Amino acid sequence: MKRLLYLLGRFRYALVICVLTALGLSLLPLESRSQLPVIRFVRDPDPAPNFKAKDLNGNEFSLETYKGKVVLLNFWATWCGPCRAEIQGLIELQNQYKDRMQIIGMVVDEDDENNVRAVVKEEGINYPVALTASPVRMAYGGIAALPTLFVINADGKVVQKHVGLYNPALYETEVRALLDLPVTARIETFEDTGEIFLKHADRATMLPGVNTTGLTPEQRTVALHKLNAESCDCGCKYTLAQCRIYDPACHVSKDRAAEIIKEVSAKPETAAAPTTAPAPAPSAAREAPSPSPTPAEAPKP
Repeated sequence: MKRLLYLLGRFRYALVICVLTALGLSLLPLESRSQLPVIRFVRDPDPAPNFKAKDLNGNEFSLETYKGKVVLLNFWATWCGPCRAEIQGLIELQNQYKDRMQIIGMVVDEDDENNVRAVVKEEGINYPVALTASPVRMAYGGIAALPTLFVINADGKVVQKHVGLYNPALYETEVRALLDLPVTARIETFEDTGEIFLKHADRATMLPGVNTTGLTPEQRTVALHKLNAESCDCGCKYTLAQCRIYDPACHVSKDRAAEIIKEVSAKPETAAAPTTAPAPAPSAAREAPSPSPTPAEAPKP
């Protein structure tokens, strides 16, 4: 009888765990939960730019083909050591979640399809691989470094971007979270301020290599307005703010940004930039300036 009661107790406990897991809840104390690793997704994600491509077997596919599945869109190159290092982890991930997740390998900076075929065969890649057309690369921000992996949810929206070599366990945790499977991690959301798509750089309150700590809130607003309005002269055709996010090593945007901060800080009474420009007088109508280029329009050298 004691054995039976014990088993019933264990069964009830297991049932409670299953119910709580299904509801996204946990029996872990708050202190323990605060020590869990954190995964982050964009709060209001943008739709992933759709594209059409052909895999190495000549089969046509598009991103829209995989809508309803979580997609890991991986930009890589055959000569890239970190890219090659993560392939086996991606293969295992594709095997494990093939019914609800799809990995797509987009090869950049490689024109020799035979070389790509050899690498795919050597590594045993089990997901579609295609050569990346320039418009696709630009639509995803130019791809400043390799590997770059975009995490796309089942609704076809980009919720995260990873640049560089990451532990495959992170990808798996993100995939499981997006598939509503149990994860041992805390999920947080953030606003895209250019980390995912450069067109959102105007939302940023901080930029790489730009020190605004000595500015008042009003001066900081003016400085950021200028950094988002002025184009960088390095040849990237981005705004200064976009260039700082895209290429933090660019000395042109860094030096010009420092000049702007110095100019703004020298004007303590500077008013905050207006959110909308005043309409021109009827007698002095003029042509509106062209909008700043988006990453899809302006490739980075």
